[in-house]
Amino acid sequence: MTPKDYLEIVHIINQLKDTPRHCVTKNNRIESVAEHSWRIAMMALLLEDTFSDVDIDKVMRMCIIHDLGECFTGDIPVFLKTNEDRQQEAKLLDEFLDTLPEQLSHNMRALYQEMEACQSREAKIFKALDKLEAVIQHNEAPISSWEEHEYDLQRHYAFDVVAFSSWLSKLRDEILKETEYKIQQEQ
Repeated sequence: MTPKDYLEIVHIINQLKDTPRHCVTKNNRIESVAEHSWRIAMMALLLEDTFSDVDIDKVMRMCIIHDLGECFTGDIPVFLKTNEDRQQEAKLLDEFLDTLPEQLSHNMRALYQEMEACQSREAKIFKALDKLEAVIQHNEAPISSWEEHEYDLQRHYAFDVVAFSSWLSKLRDEILKETEYKIQQEQ
C-alpha cells in the first residue's frame, strides 16, 4: 500500500466522524458512529482480564470495523433498519473492501464473517458490547431525547446477546438498574 492509497482509505473512514447516530451524548449532542465504535473498543479493552481466555485484540478489531459500511449509508437505528438497508450496506462495504490491499481486505472479510456467524466467544463479546453501548449511551443521554418506544427498548434490549456470559448478564442487569433509576427520576 502506498502512502497515497493509505490516505485515500483514511479519508473515506473519516466519514464516520461526521456520521450521526440516533443516540445523543449526556450533553445532548448527537453522537457520531466513530464515537460509538471507539467506546465499544475501549469497553473491550477494559475486559481483557475479565475474559483472559479470549483474544481481546480481535474483539477490539471487530469493534473498530463493525460500522464501516455506515461510511456509505449513514446510521439507521436498529428499530428502523430493514433487510434492504442491511443488503445495501453490505454491498457498499464489500465494494470498499475490494479496494483495499489484498491481505487487509482478506483479514477484514474474515472478521466480518466471524462477526456475522457469531459463534466464537470474540464475536459474541463484540456483539454484546455493540448493543450494550447503545443502551448505556441512552442511559447517559437526557431522557427528553428518548422516543416513547425506547422506554421499553431500554428495559428489554440486548438480554439475548449477553445470555452466553454470566458476567455480561450481570452487566446488563446493572444497566437495567440505571435505566429504571433514570425513568424513576423523570416521574
